[in-house]
Amino acid sequence: QVQLVESGGGLVQAGGSLRLSCAASGSIFRINAMGWYRQTPGKERELVAIIISDGSTNYAESVKGRFTISRNNAKNTVYLQMNSLKPEDTAVYYCNFRGSLSGMAWGQGTQVTVSS
Repeated sequence: QVQLVESGGGLVQAGGSLRLSCAASGSIFRINAMGWYRQTPGKERELVAIIISDGSTNYAESVKGRFTISRNNAKNTVYLQMNSLKPEDTAVYYCNFRGSLSGMAWGQGTQVTVSS
């Protein structure tokens, strides 16, 4: 099994920045992709950003130009740098892991709150 530990959420004013981290451990084998999703009450979880094993990335339209996903392969860690935060970015952010043999895993979620 794969365990994910997230950190970096919190409260920030609009226009501010936060960086989320997600460290994977356990039976990792080969990582196919890691990414970040977010969810607000009453809404479905949505993709924020994902980074594939070849280094390619994909972002939700609403965060393009403001958020950057990156990774440290040696540490099996993925990061989400969030700049120019808006109140509509307020959500619980979940780390997602997809492995070739270990399947998919989710982090416990970290709250990001952006005040206006």
